[in-house]
Amino acid sequence: MHVRTALLEVKKGAITAIGEMTAHTGAAFVPHLEGVMQVLQKAASNWHPLIKCEVADALPSLIMPCIQAYHAGDLQWAKGDVNGPNPMGPPTQALVGAVLKELIMLMKDDDKSTVGKACEGIQSVIELCGPHALLPVANDCLTNTYELLTKTAPCLAAEEMYGEFPEDDDDHDVVMQAACDLVGGYGRVMGAHFAQYLPQFLPAICAYAKQSRPPSDRSMAVGCLSELAQELEGAIFDHWQGVFLPAVVAGLNDPDENVKRNAAFCAGVCCEHLADRVAGDYGQVLQALSPLFSINVAGAAGPAAESSAACVDNAAAAVARMMMASPNSMPMNQVLPAMLNVLPLKTDMTENETVYKCLLGLLQMNHPEIVSRKADVKRIFTAALADDSKVEDEVKAKLRDAFPSL
Repeated sequence: MHVRTALLEVKKGAITAIGEMTAHTGAAFVPHLEGVMQVLQKAASNWHPLIKCEVADALPSLIMPCIQAYHAGDLQWAKGDVNGPNPMGPPTQALVGAVLKELIMLMKDDDKSTVGKACEGIQSVIELCGPHALLPVANDCLTNTYELLTKTAPCLAAEEMYGEFPEDDDDHDVVMQAACDLVGGYGRVMGAHFAQYLPQFLPAICAYAKQSRPPSDRSMAVGCLSELAQELEGAIFDHWQGVFLPAVVAGLNDPDENVKRNAAFCAGVCCEHLADRVAGDYGQVLQALSPLFSINVAGAAGPAAESSAACVDNAAAAVARMMMASPNSMPMNQVLPAMLNVLPLKTDMTENETVYKCLLGLLQMNHPEIVSRKADVKRIFTAALADDSKVEDEVKAKLRDAFPSL
């Protein structure tokens, strides 16, 4: 078969241009949406993966002009709220439906890159437009995602059939990462409503956390569990003992530091949302977290140093979350000195708010353990208030207010 590469490249470039124009020209593009949608629908059935992949990438950006024109550039929705009024007007609703229909078809494609882009596209659309966008197509989306995770989807079934997926082989790729990210997206949009699907999805996700899988898969799986814990909050309680706690403990004992980092974050968010209900397991979680505080951050260089530092940062944030969720369940005289010793955070600045909220809370309570360690707290606050510190201004303002009491 003779493939005219130049023609394919021209088509691909034209679709890329459409995606960029819709993303950046705002409401001015609305009159052209219908014509462009027809062109992309036709291109979505093209035989060449290069074209289909580009279509999957461009489709979500078609919604941007609608949001600019009909929603003043900002579509407001609430997590899990499908009973309230639909925030999308009829034109946006129609376009979102058409875009998701095409992306769901591309999810069933036999080309992995196309499927990966389709998953990313669906995630960006539902996170932009909320639960009312997902509701009409939820069944198809969830079924397709589950098939990807269990490797029964068309793009993976052929490779499975030909024996190209041994259990311990590194098949961590764009499709699996995109499918796991999409599961996190369902959690962000559906909230506690997604809990009814956990009995199906959790075993499929945990299959990637097995020790026989490569580190990238294990890290991805624990990261996905963390996102679900963060978004579903208390709704994960039924699965704490059977899934989340064993995954956290195994992850914290993993030889790979990225897995440890994700497991520390997962431990923190689970304890934060389940609070006193899991206080009986605090000892086991703290025992698994403990070695992370002894990681030698100074001994490594480059990416290794960064992942070591992030590991320690996430351990400190996990302990901070546990302290705030159930302070009476924490052996403060042992845990607080270990946490203060590794502060301020070195790499994962997203956890600054968590850590300083905990310290400020303990100071406000006049907790005897923090009172006896005011010199340490002063050192940490001084570093956080320095001009070159990466702590957010809002947090700095709270630290300044508290500083005189030290």
